[in-house]
Amino acid sequence: MSPTYTIQIGGLKEGHHTFDFEIDKKFFEQFEDSEVKEGSLIANVGMDKRSTHLDLQIKVSGSVRVNCDRCLEMFSQPVSSENRLLVKFGKSLEDIDPDILSLPIDAFELDLKLQIYEFIMLALPIKRVHPVNKNGKSTCDPVMIKKLEELIIEEEKDNDPRWDELKKLMNDN
Repeated sequence: MSPTYTIQIGGLKEGHHTFDFEIDKKFFEQFEDSEVKEGSLIANVGMDKRSTHLDLQIKVSGSVRVNCDRCLEMFSQPVSSENRLLVKFGKSLEDIDPDILSLPIDAFELDLKLQIYEFIMLALPIKRVHPVNKNGKSTCDPVMIKKLEELIIEEEKDNDPRWDELKKLMNDN
């Protein structure tokens, strides 16, 4: 496993190559504003090198520690993603496609740190909550859940008659 996230492409022969990168707390420390502060993942990069481009298949799997959206406690969120990245050699291309990267023809290394980070962040679910246990119960912090239930404002039983006509209009549509 490589401690850096750079592939030395200068001197590599054309053909298929594979690289593995270990992703841990030190990786996420490089991104100041990251909501993920630690994790344990492996990024497996399969690269087909050609004279004009590199075709990369990047598979990331493992887990990261994130805050639960419901109880705010940290938990381990599984992460799994497969992405393709095309690296073209030559003059700079406009950033039209995020899956295409441009490198000068004389470049001798490719740093994948930012791309791997983005693939991890995109693989996270939008809603991040503790998983349920085998009995179907939430594994969120029970003290916090109890406090949230106490603070839930129940809907008013008495209807305000001023809104009745508007509710009728909504129901008709």
